[in-house]
Amino acid sequence: MVWKLKAQCRAYKFVGHAEAVTSVQYSPDGQLLASASRDRTVRLWIPCIHGESSVLKGHIASVRSVSFSHDGHFLVSASNDKSIKIWSVRHPCLLFSLFQHTRWVCHAKFSPDGRLIVSCSEDKSVKIWDTRNKTCIESLLDYEGFANFVDFNPSGTCIASAGSNHTVRLWDIRMNKLLQHYKVHRAGVNCVSFHPSGNYLITASDDGTLKILDLLEGRLIYTLHGHKGPVLSVAFSKKGEKFASGGADAQVLLWKTNFDSFDYKEVLKHHIRRTNLDDPPHLLDIYPRSPHLHGEKIQSVEVSAISTQIQETRSF
Repeated sequence: MVWKLKAQCRAYKFVGHAEAVTSVQYSPDGQLLASASRDRTVRLWIPCIHGESSVLKGHIASVRSVSFSHDGHFLVSASNDKSIKIWSVRHPCLLFSLFQHTRWVCHAKFSPDGRLIVSCSEDKSVKIWDTRNKTCIESLLDYEGFANFVDFNPSGTCIASAGSNHTVRLWDIRMNKLLQHYKVHRAGVNCVSFHPSGNYLITASDDGTLKILDLLEGRLIYTLHGHKGPVLSVAFSKKGEKFASGGADAQVLLWKTNFDSFDYKEVLKHHIRRTNLDDPPHLLDIYPRSPHLHGEKIQSVEVSAISTQIQETRSF
């Protein structure tokens, strides 16, 4: 369903998938919509009243996620068939597949420059792929649980993972190490979203809460209540002034942030050197590497939940 937020009008309801829709994303220019489904297909929609779509077939099991590259030319999909597939958008077709995960692949995402893909699987690994050589160049292993969701930060220097073991982890892919490790949820984390500034991360969990993490200070700053039951999805708007969350309670909630207020501008001004210091990673910075276990206590910041809930309204 596509909702118009500015005008008071009915939502567009697109029907085409034969089974549950598991993932949906707009193209960067807003002209297309991609969806993934348990019916083993990916669909490309023109988001208009007619809801026309083209079907991409190639997976042999449920498709768990679909995501556009930042230039909008490619799609990456992750599936229970243990594969990751890259598709052309302009001439809809399958370009190539990536195989190394040994169990269901939960999620996959392009880096901002399109040179890398990060994926996570129930095999308890997070893998980084070189899209040009079509090879896995890094495997981050976690024996305590598996990641449900992974994403790059806006600069492409770090990745965040949402863990089934209640944790959120932030990895620096240039130095190849764990930077921050958050234990702030009481159940599995299903989704994360970076604020466009890269300074904040929002998380969604089965414990029914959303949490805002300040990545510059390495601490939890807000706990948000609103959903009745597990929170399955969350995403910031392009400018970061809003975010939306979806839950098992069949609700989509739209939230307004205060990150674009005077205080936020002051934060940006004070940290401008930190936020612009590093260039996006080059492949040579992380290639080649061998798979290895990253210990959470090695030069990383670990944050645990505080006893008091900081925020309990839909606007902060």
